[in-house]
Amino acid sequence: MLNWISGLFKALNANQNPAEIAHALALGVMLGFMPKNNALWYLILVFFFFVRINKPTYLLTLLVVSYFSWMLDPLFSSIGYTVLTYKPLEGIFGFLVDVPFVGFTKFNNTIVMGSFLFSLALYIPVFFFGVFFVKIWRTKIAPGFIKSPLYKAVQNLPVIGKIFEAFEEKF
Repeated sequence: MLNWISGLFKALNANQNPAEIAHALALGVMLGFMPKNNALWYLILVFFFFVRINKPTYLLTLLVVSYFSWMLDPLFSSIGYTVLTYKPLEGIFGFLVDVPFVGFTKFNNTIVMGSFLFSLALYIPVFFFGVFFVKIWRTKIAPGFIKSPLYKAVQNLPVIGKIFEAFEEKF
């Protein structure tokens, strides 16, 4: 886990494309909201793990968001129920349940469907927030943090010192 955190700081301070970090953040939020007991989650995890994204950001965001996602389950359930009971789509959903592999995605579960649609709606705002955050981090936050006395005090701690080595590479 410390390697993931260190990798995140290295990516934030390196000359890595901000879109790669933002894409990883948005995908991590998407998978963090979805329940882990369906094939759709694993398909998204594996498919996007091989594209060009920042893996530590992807995995850390997934871990943090999934820890707190249970609080939104009632919202996901209501969104999923609304979509799954929408009359014009009932025939399509009925057909998809009969397709052999599609049933393993558990899209007919209200929480799976609701969390998937909610995270799809959040994808673009989270992506733009990620790009904005990386640019602000590189211009304002990191240079100010390097100059702070807190950085100098924490830098000598053995466990946290490894994470802070990422700051020293650029600044």
